[in-house]
This record gives sequence, C-alpha cells and structure tokens, in this order.
Amino acid sequence: MNIATITQCPVSTGGFIGAITDWLVGLMSVMGWLGTGIAVFLENLFPPIPSEVILPLAGFTAVQGRMTLFEAIAGATIGSVVGALALYGIAYAIGAERMRKLFDLMPLTDASDIDKANGWFAKYGLASVLIGRVIPIVRSLISIPAGIARTNLPQFTLLTTLGSAVWNTILVMAGYVLGSSWCSILGFLDKFQYAVAAIVVALLVWYVVVKVRSHLEAVQE
Repeated sequence: MNIATITQCPVSTGGFIGAITDWLVGLMSVMGWLGTGIAVFLENLFPPIPSEVILPLAGFTAVQGRMTLFEAIAGATIGSVVGALALYGIAYAIGAERMRKLFDLMPLTDASDIDKANGWFAKYGLASVLIGRVIPIVRSLISIPAGIARTNLPQFTLLTTLGSAVWNTILVMAGYVLGSSWCSILGFLDKFQYAVAAIVVALLVWYVVVKVRSHLEAVQE
C-alpha cells in the first residue's frame, strides 16, 4: 500500500494544515518510529497540527509492518517529550511577553492560545502538565507557562512523559486496532478527550479534598 493510499481520510482538514499533515504521515510511512518521533515533535512545536490524525496513522503504519506497535508508541512519546522540552526551554529563556509576540506572528496561533495554557497552569499548577496532555492546543502549550514559571525540570519531564505516554498509547492503539478505518475515530475524539480531562480533574479534586480533610482532622486532634 502506497503513501497516498494510507494518508487518505474523509475528515481531512485540507489547506495548509492538511498539507503539513499529509507530509508528516508520509514521513512516518517512510521512516517508521523515527519519522513518528519527528512528526510528533513538530506537532508539539506547532499546535495546529492535529495529533488526532498523526497518532492513529502511526498505529495504522504499524499494522502495515513498517514498525512495531511498541516502536510507534515509543517514537511518539519520545517526540512528545522532546517537543515539550523544546517549548519549555524557549519559554524559560525568553519569558512570557516575547512568547506572546512570537505566537501572534505564527500562522493559525495567537497570544490567546498562551493565555488559555496560562489559565490551566494557574488553576492546577504542576498537575496541569499531566492534565494538559489530553486537551487540544493546551497539550502542546502547557509547556510554555511551565517554562516561564521555571518549574522543576525533572518533575516536568516525568509528568510530560506520563501524560504523553497515556495519550499516545490510546490514539496509536486506536489506529492499530481500527486499521484502514482509523479515520472513523476523528468524529467523536473531541468529546472523548474532554471526558478524559474531566475524569483526571475530578480525581485531582477528590485527592485535594481528602488531603485537606486529613489535615483538618489532624489539627483538631
């Protein structure tokens, strides 16, 4: 099966993003796990590129024998972490205002995207690095407020790796299991990823409530 065949999808985004996505999925088909890593790395640096297209295609590419399922997931996770560290480093170096100006200059992004990520980081702190990996746009941009705040790098790397591994595994497995029908997951994926985020947030709230109650009980004793 040639590249043109495996990259066809009835829910194609078309235009500039569609052209980039087609190139990235072709890269995965030719280079296997390394191409997957490069594609996901670029998706992290340029948020409008949809991981919802790239990652299932990596799973489908594994079905075609161009790489193993483990290689697809590992390559995607390595690309996610390296891309997140790159954004973290840039934000760490140039600060908030320059990042806002940079995103205003980039196509299909603006400073409001950074504001959205900042809101998540302000609300959930370091936990937002984990939660943010399953939220559109925020998935990539959450590295920016973490870098600006100069978050502990080992903790940031660990949470990014865990969140990325979970999200990448879900989407790569979906593409692997569905095979040539992988495009069918795109229709409901937006609702699914918000549901995952809601569950994670609920668990975090429950954890905080339990901790606070335990602390209050200890103080009263």
